[in-house]
Amino acid sequence: MSVALTINMPETAFSAIRKSPSEFAAEMRLAAAVKWYELGMVSQEKAAEIAGLNRDEFILALGRFCVTPFQSTVEEIREDLRHAD
Repeated sequence: MSVALTINMPETAFSAIRKSPSEFAAEMRLAAAVKWYELGMVSQEKAAEIAGLNRDEFILALGRFCVTPFQSTVEEIREDLRHAD
């Protein structure tokens, strides 16, 4: 099930990023999904669903936003490895 959402935007917003209204809406969905993923609010799977992409496409899209697909820091991985021994 999906829900329609209406957002009022100034017409100049579309020209600012050179997108049609439908392209703009898709870009907003992707940007929101990437940010929520980056903040750890949603999983990759849920973020991909929000963005309207499959997981592989979403992981590739993360690169456009300079966001790593990994949610663990190097220090967290090292700590996990220390405890694994």
